[in-house]
Amino acid sequence: MSITSALSNALSGLSANARAAGVVSANLANIQTDGYGRRDIALSHDRYGAGGGVRVTGITRHVDAGVLSDRRLADSALAHSETRAQFLKEVQGAVGTPDQPGSLSARIAALEAALITAASRPEADNRLQQVSQRAVEVVAGFNNVSDDIQSQRMRAEEQIESAVRGLNADLGQVRDLNVQIQNAQRRGHDPSSLLDHRQVVVDRVADMIPVREVPRDDGAVALMTPGGAPLVDGPSATLEFTRSNDIAPHMTLDVGLLSGIKIDGRDIAPAGMRSPISGGRLSALFEVRDSLSVDAQRQVDALARDMIDRFQDPALDATRGPTDPGIFTDAGGVFNAADETGVAGRMQLNALVDPAAGGEARRLRDGLGTAGPGAAGDAGFLHALGDALSGSRAMASGDLGGGSGSTAQHLGAMVSQLAQTALAEDRATSFAAVRQTGLEERLLADGVNSDEETARLLLIEQAYSANARMIQTLDEMMQTLLRI
Repeated sequence: MSITSALSNALSGLSANARAAGVVSANLANIQTDGYGRRDIALSHDRYGAGGGVRVTGITRHVDAGVLSDRRLADSALAHSETRAQFLKEVQGAVGTPDQPGSLSARIAALEAALITAASRPEADNRLQQVSQRAVEVVAGFNNVSDDIQSQRMRAEEQIESAVRGLNADLGQVRDLNVQIQNAQRRGHDPSSLLDHRQVVVDRVADMIPVREVPRDDGAVALMTPGGAPLVDGPSATLEFTRSNDIAPHMTLDVGLLSGIKIDGRDIAPAGMRSPISGGRLSALFEVRDSLSVDAQRQVDALARDMIDRFQDPALDATRGPTDPGIFTDAGGVFNAADETGVAGRMQLNALVDPAAGGEARRLRDGLGTAGPGAAGDAGFLHALGDALSGSRAMASGDLGGGSGSTAQHLGAMVSQLAQTALAEDRATSFAAVRQTGLEERLLADGVNSDEETARLLLIEQAYSANARMIQTLDEMMQTLLRI
């Protein structure tokens, strides 16, 4: 081997070692960076140099595409379950349990206790006032639960709008990154940083909508949902959603009062088995708005109707006219069974027995239709009110079971049903979290390992020293020949 060939080999080795050290340094610097794929330098024998050597042929980015795809689907499933579980948790908190002060169960129990106490001394005005106050609290409890459900629907509506806006931006970024990656590869540049950024953007998309990557030419990818909807394939799809500024209980997607979602101008099912975007956070938000909250509102309305019906029974109060409302009213009037949706939010205490509204609490003892005070010691009507509340009767609507029961028992059935649904969703969330964590760990196992990178850096340093020593030796040889 000539001195020139040896010098060429050593110089190419120094260049390759310097590049390798840069790659290892980048790996260590980005060990905590989301989306970063571990890099390796690719070397080959330089057949075109003066006597050989090595040449850097490129940078290899290591990411297990299969594990990444499965992890994204797991991300979607976890986001879907978490969104549903959070809604159910908040509804449970609004309804409460019997052992929680201020819960709907506790308020109904307090009303029943107040009626019993007032019946023991019907002449005591303060006890009648207590019954009126407890009834106000029961009404407020139903109103609050209904308002909370509608607030969550409105929150879901806002989150859907935000998600659609973010998805359109992210899909546009994937489209642009595809073009940049293709240009970089065609020019022989390293596209690894662009690939890292695209992975992060696609991960964001996968949180909202389940997606799979399909490789295209020169490093570009297409994004498809498992349901067959194309999101990016050359151009990016455009999602359309029109937000409602207010949501009432009667407003649903089925009756056309709320917006669905379109992809490139085509209406698609936003949730459910027929939806091409089912499984991520976006479809869960639609389920909260159009399914879970509607079901919860229906159950609360059924309970409110049952309570109004109990005290609106014509046989309960002979002093009340046949078209007059009972103690509990539908926005001050008689309840109409054809307009049940949202009655929990419209429920009010009859102003005749509400001192705060100018009524008289003594009508709880004497009857709603009485013009003046009756017998102070007559507790018959108070006993009848207590029996109406605690009596066993079947609910006229809802699906809490067809059996008869008291108001407290029907409410207990709803609390139990909520708890069972929430528990099932929590289990689904736990399973999705375990699966997502396992896939994330598998993905990270092929990522940057600080110990391995440090060991590689030591080997690079030794190789660099060897090549430097070779150049030094060649220099000494050249100096010797020049002196001769």
